[in-house]
Amino acid sequence: MVRILIVEDEKPIADLLDMSLTAAGYACECLDNGAAAADAVEHRRWDLILLDVMLPGIDGFELMEYLAPLNVPVIFITARSGVKDRIKGLRLGADDYIVKPFEIAELLARVETVLRRYHKTDANIVLGDVVVDVHSRTVYKGGELVSLTAKEYSLLVLFLQNKNIALFRETIYERVWENEYMGDSRTVDLHVQRLRRKLGWQERICAVYKVGYRLEVNE
Repeated sequence: MVRILIVEDEKPIADLLDMSLTAAGYACECLDNGAAAADAVEHRRWDLILLDVMLPGIDGFELMEYLAPLNVPVIFITARSGVKDRIKGLRLGADDYIVKPFEIAELLARVETVLRRYHKTDANIVLGDVVVDVHSRTVYKGGELVSLTAKEYSLLVLFLQNKNIALFRETIYERVWENEYMGDSRTVDLHVQRLRRKLGWQERICAVYKVGYRLEVNE
């Protein structure tokens, strides 16, 4: 399982990150200061670090100088939105820089992108009797191959990466179709209906009133 270290001293944000990433299938640990993070990196293996800049004691930029030679992917998550701060973070070796506040769906997409760049993503995503082979982009249910279109596959992966999170139709459309959402929900609704039917997930993929859809997972 992919292991993610969250270094964030604001507990509500750390809890949100922990809950969302755990729901997406990652193993997480939260720390609230740079010194503890440096110790954790020295003694344990991590596949990705989410790092706040403004930390007590050793700040994120100072910690990044220690992390850079270790070849551990790092994403800064910070309220410091200035261009100079972004440039500094990236030049220190961070793989991405996300400014607070952020949407969880965007964060998960960036996490997946960085992990994929380092070949650290799991080969399979499993939910119940549904198995997604990420490398071959194939889907099986109960051991039987399920024929999905490219958009249906991308929609399924988006839901699996955002378990129990309500996704706006706008977010779904822009992530799957990679175009600006113009307000027509029929395309999203049609593809969700087809995905539900093919997987037998009529009850699992739930409509959220005036929002969009949520993949409900209680396992």
